[in-house]
Amino acid sequence: MGWAGWGAGPSGAGAAGGPSRGFLWLALAGSVAVAVAMTAGRRWPAALAASAAVVYFALRLFGGLGRRGNP
Repeated sequence: MGWAGWGAGPSGAGAAGGPSRGFLWLALAGSVAVAVAMTAGRRWPAALAASAAVVYFALRLFGGLGRRGNP
């Protein structure tokens, strides 16, 4: 028997279509704010992690990351 945990199968995570564009915009804006604040405070590991989040959310919004093509 296969594992039927979170994200497995048609009723798993993302089955409802994934996060909304509004959520992605908020996450991007928050990530930018945190990246700027961490850079200003010279907290380089946190700034790097927040910058990675900025790239991820920008790709989700503008680059098509996570979108499914038409079968």
